Amino acid sequence: MSVEHAPETGTTDSGTAAKAPGASIENLSQREASERHVPVMLDRCINLLAPGIERAVEERGTAYVIDGTLGMGGHSEALLERFENLVLIGIDRDLQAHAIAGERLARFGERFVPVHAVYDEIDRAMETAGVQGIDGILMDLGVSSMQLDERTRGFAYSYDAPLDMRMNSEDELTARIVVNEYSEDQLRRIIRNWGEEKFASRIARAICTARANAPLETTGELVRIIQKAVPVAAQRTGGHPAKRTFQALRIEVNHELEALERAVPAALEALNLGGRFVAMSYHSLEDKIVKRALTAEATSKAPKGFPVELEEHKPTVKIITRGAEPPTDEEIEQNSRAASAKLRAAEKIRIPAK
Repeated sequence: MSVEHAPETGTTDSGTAAKAPGASIENLSQREASERHVPVMLDRCINLLAPGIERAVEERGTAYVIDGTLGMGGHSEALLERFENLVLIGIDRDLQAHAIAGERLARFGERFVPVHAVYDEIDRAMETAGVQGIDGILMDLGVSSMQLDERTRGFAYSYDAPLDMRMNSEDELTARIVVNEYSEDQLRRIIRNWGEEKFASRIARAICTARANAPLETTGELVRIIQKAVPVAAQRTGGHPAKRTFQALRIEVNHELEALERAVPAALEALNLGGRFVAMSYHSLEDKIVKRALTAEATSKAPKGFPVELEEHKPTVKIITRGAEPPTDEEIEQNSRAASAKLRAAEKIRIPAK
């Protein structure tokens, strides 16, 4: 889930980051996690995955599904509850997510297989589960509600916290390193490209000017720098002025788009015949990558002017959604963070010869 996916609360009247009290999400019990996390577009995701799961159960007795973005385990729990012959492989790079989801899904025993990895590591996840193919893959992209709500990790521009933004706490690169050590040109590039921020040059210059006096340490410091750099008139529309810069830094720190470029093709390749892939994106950069990968596999590879379409030229998937499908009013009412979601899905229709 992206910054757009998760509108934040907790800013002061002036829009600066607030130091907010409250219990850390680290201490969430299984029950509290279940109550707190309402999965985005839950029923639609499950219904899209269902035919692939049902086909696998009918043919082989057991279906295998990968939740590539486990988070707090909401989608995974619903899938395991609905399909009793399902084994769910849960991938997440966030150890905190594994702790919460692991407790939540413990009652399913060996039907839940956790894998500490990034969602492009499909092969490793299958190897861990001991399977050769997958019957459904779900990806709910970007930053999770849990990560935004954990106020000490620096994902949210609403709370003053250390400049971290790591989804995997074992990784070395942090937002602090990016804002203090990247050149002005590098900062401008990532803020413009990953954040789609038209004031990227002004923000990058302001960051470099501020850090010349002392290193930037907190999100609150960064928010104030951005607010001064963005023209006042521009701050009246388009949400919080720091939103796009924070998105850009998060993407850079976690190499999100590079992983997604690898993840979608890997997911489509891993699907068994009739298996389905479902992805929810929350900003145009994610959606473009998903769309491009699905379109490539849903299009004939026959050379232009070729008299016949050979078997190896035929599409390997068919797209089963109408473009990027938005949430319904009811889905937004169930989870307001679904408002910017765009869903795409495809079904495996041909297994290429090895």
